Amino acid sequence: MKKRATSLKDVASAAGVSVTTVSRLLNGTIELPLETKSRIQAAIQELRYEPNPHARSLSRGRSDTIGLVVPDIANPFFATLVSAVEEEADRRGLALSLYATLNRPGREIAYLSALARNHVDGLVFVTNHPDDGELASRINQTGKVVVVDEDVPDAMVPKLFCDNEQGGYLAGEHLVQNGHRSVLYVGGPEEMISTRRRYSGLRRALRDASIPMDGLLRYEGEYTVEFGRNAARRFLSEGMPATAIFASSDEIAIGLIEVLREQGASIPREVSIIGFDDVGPLHLFAPSLTAIRQPVRAIGQRALALLVDTNWEQPEDLLSEELLPVEIVARNSVAPPSRK
Repeated sequence: MKKRATSLKDVASAAGVSVTTVSRLLNGTIELPLETKSRIQAAIQELRYEPNPHARSLSRGRSDTIGLVVPDIANPFFATLVSAVEEEADRRGLALSLYATLNRPGREIAYLSALARNHVDGLVFVTNHPDDGELASRINQTGKVVVVDEDVPDAMVPKLFCDNEQGGYLAGEHLVQNGHRSVLYVGGPEEMISTRRRYSGLRRALRDASIPMDGLLRYEGEYTVEFGRNAARRFLSEGMPATAIFASSDEIAIGLIEVLREQGASIPREVSIIGFDDVGPLHLFAPSLTAIRQPVRAIGQRALALLVDTNWEQPEDLLSEELLPVEIVARNSVAPPSRK
């Protein structure tokens, strides 16, 4: 027959103390005389007792597990973010539970409910669609949540974004320096903070260069390759009305390039392109793609730190918005325009 595993009661009996005393010593919630502590430790070693980590977590009212909610783990941006959060959790001795929502509100609500049932100690939460108010309401009811990358308006929790407006400005500045006076912005829905701020930065850069705003065009859609393809088809059908395109994500840029190349439009001779994110192998494109680089790994690491280190009892700490800097990586997809 299989030998019964040593229990906490066995250790307590061998050490001549109560079960509660052994449990509190293991949980670090009691200070004992050296002789008593040594006796318990000797009993643990002699009986080869292995504490149950799940039971210990329950006794402390925590799981030592952090949840990470992302829209899509196949997307290189989110895959990189997941890796960074995992590394920071491991450094802090925490486990990580990953939830992929497929960017569906119903699945997001379900994972927030998991936190409410104490399955995890807190959530790093990433969405990629506008909110009608339900998501913000549920986040506010849930508690320990840090919103990352894309805003959930009215959610009263710490928020962490890249400096989207500065990214838009750097893109516009680079295009202006290369002689462009007509630019197409291809971004996500207007309701999303990334779309608004990147467009605002681009617009500010053109204004600073005294370029008329009628030279700035805009297509709105989704942060997907398919929307990039559709945007390229529209751009071609409208007679290529700009000499440069600022794509608000790597995915959009990939879709644009795919269709433009299929239709024989030369990049950058006929149209220049700048992307945003720079998490894929954009340097391997032909031509290599100029992009605004988000500090994705730093965002992931900082998000976990915010979740763990925030004083959740201080309301003023819950209203913070932190921005991490971006940079432009100039490659070969931008050149002076060869046409009006």
